[in-house]
Amino acid sequence: MRPATPLPARQHRPGRGAALLALSALFFALMGVCIREATTLGVGNEMVVFFRNAVGVLFFLPLALTRGVAPLRTSRPWGHLKRTFCGLAAMYCYFYALAHLPLTDAMLFSYAAPVFTPLIAWWWLKEPLTRRMLLATAVGFSGVLLVAKPSGALVSTIAMVGVLSSVMAACAFVSIREMSNTEPAFRIVFYFALFSTLVSAVPLLWAWQALDRHQLLLLLAAGLVASCGQLTMSQAYSCAPPGLIGPVAYLAIVFAGIIAWLRWNEVPSGASLLGAGLVFAASLIPLLCRSPRTAA
Repeated sequence: MRPATPLPARQHRPGRGAALLALSALFFALMGVCIREATTLGVGNEMVVFFRNAVGVLFFLPLALTRGVAPLRTSRPWGHLKRTFCGLAAMYCYFYALAHLPLTDAMLFSYAAPVFTPLIAWWWLKEPLTRRMLLATAVGFSGVLLVAKPSGALVSTIAMVGVLSSVMAACAFVSIREMSNTEPAFRIVFYFALFSTLVSAVPLLWAWQALDRHQLLLLLAAGLVASCGQLTMSQAYSCAPPGLIGPVAYLAIVFAGIIAWLRWNEVPSGASLLGAGLVFAASLIPLLCRSPRTAA
């Protein structure tokens, strides 16, 4: 009997992984800036979402064609549709928040999705919910509330849209985990881009706008840097465990804050900064509280 070919060892290059994740954070911050500029020029949310997804398809299509059709065959079409619904709803809410909230506040809502993920995974996948997870969720949710309040009232519609973007993004993360036993990351990303483009094209039947050159370039740039951010993030997590380098992703909020200060003279309030600190602390709790046996 021929011996089984050993699987290649996973890379463990945390320095390179952290650097790549920091670069992806910069890409995602630039995406937020491009979207903010486009909406300031009057581009509707429906157009922004469609172009973000359509450029993603064009970006990943050559990669898909070079691999052939076989890697794209799936037995989980409904799983991909669920992931598309959750991710697309999160995208609509997030882009709306980007157009109406300070840039750093809107981005923090996007990066607060891990606050809700353990609860949704417990409800959806029946995964265990530990005290450490509950502590992280409570701390992170407190941060989300602090960020929601300074942007208006705690019950303001815009702030609640931002919170909803976090919840739907968390649902998207859980749907990815649900499919991860059979679906590789490349296939999940490709079908999300494809299905999201098809679905987000429907509202254009009544919301299509004629774009000038500047608006079009901003939308193309937003889709391009977002696709670069996705690709760079995937490469980062192939170099080191997500739990080790994951907090580096919060640099996107720092980058966005610097750009918003330079471009629009936006300065985060003290409550927003405290809320951002609590969300960041919540992401560190699972790492800092690990027992020696777990960390080994």
